[in-house]
Amino acid sequence: MQSKICGVKDSETLNFLINYKYPPELIGFICNYPKSKRFVDINSLQKLLKVGNQKSRFVSVLVKPDEFTLNEMQKLNFDYFQIYDCTPDEIKLIKKKYNKKIISAITVETKQDILKYKEYENCSDIILFDSKGYEKSLEFDHTLMDNVPVNVNRMIAGNIQHDDNLDKFMKICNYIDISGGVETSGLKDISKVKIFLDNVKKLND
Repeated sequence: MQSKICGVKDSETLNFLINYKYPPELIGFICNYPKSKRFVDINSLQKLLKVGNQKSRFVSVLVKPDEFTLNEMQKLNFDYFQIYDCTPDEIKLIKKKYNKKIISAITVETKQDILKYKEYENCSDIILFDSKGYEKSLEFDHTLMDNVPVNVNRMIAGNIQHDDNLDKFMKICNYIDISGGVETSGLKDISKVKIFLDNVKKLND
């Protein structure tokens, strides 16, 4: 099981993550969605990302990005683009032009939503199954993941908590993506982040 801490926007949290003994595989930044309380503007991103990412990879989280935004993200220290609300054809063009690994995000409410993964398989390195809530961290019915074969590189997000029993995710995904579940009063809480990352380590041991 691998982990992603998403919605990082301050250097204290970032430095903790990249230097922790069990760092997350992926660290996400909300780059073009101002509706989110976790949004980070381009000037702040430039300062924030002036760090070596050690063992973690940095993810630019983008909602239907335009070309200007993609060009700006290309200049920064990102390994992945995580993209919402783009068609498979648009994803293919982005992947080819910017030469980034792609996390295609599918928002899920029904079985039909889950099955959209088939359209994105060939243009994505990871497929993220998220709730319809976007920044609101809602939950979807994880039993729907039974419809996704194990050969798909699957990431799960949506109302996952820092102290959840992670065993329940082992059969349905390769990555756990957590954001609000490691926050207190809307800010990343290092003590919750530590509990979550330690639990991922225990799960893998």
